[in-house]
Amino acid sequence: MARGGQGLARVAVVVRAGAAPMWWLGVLAAGIGVLVPGVTGRRIGVLAGAALFLVGAAAVALARRKRYAALARGAVRAGKYDVLQDRAVTVRGWRRGHRWWLLAAFLGALGVSLALPAAGGMLLAGLGTGLRLKAAWLGRRERAGGTLLWVRVDWLDRRGGSPAGKAVKGLRATGIAAGDAAPGGARRRPAALV
Repeated sequence: MARGGQGLARVAVVVRAGAAPMWWLGVLAAGIGVLVPGVTGRRIGVLAGAALFLVGAAAVALARRKRYAALARGAVRAGKYDVLQDRAVTVRGWRRGHRWWLLAAFLGALGVSLALPAAGGMLLAGLGTGLRLKAAWLGRRERAGGTLLWVRVDWLDRRGGSPAGKAVKGLRATGIAAGDAAPGGARRRPAALV
């Protein structure tokens, strides 16, 4: 980068990148799993799946919050020559880096359906929901602080994830209007025409 600038990715976008594929693969696996009676029967499988959905969503949403909060408090202003990565590039990098993990998780969820119909798929969907909830929590912090949180791309893991991992030594902050993603990592809606 010119003059010491760094490539920066939005923290909330990295967190949110896996939410949609995990949700939809989980829904698909649960739908296929319901068709198989399994060892326990559909009713028990769906009830177990509902419990796993709630536990998975809560565990992912609450995991490492203290680390994220500490990094957010210590965020420094992004430099003039830092390059803000587009939302689509960040999402594509995460999904490409995790494609085999997603496939394995989907196949595992289908395998669980042989014993507990729909349970594995509902757990996978719950993990996706937890990621979305965590991104929403980050979005509320960003709105409250009036800043967007960014992480250096070279500090992400080799799959494009872990925005609060051990390699991350600090975050950067920009104004709320920077980049093409809204607080929380969603696509920025274009201003309404007047």
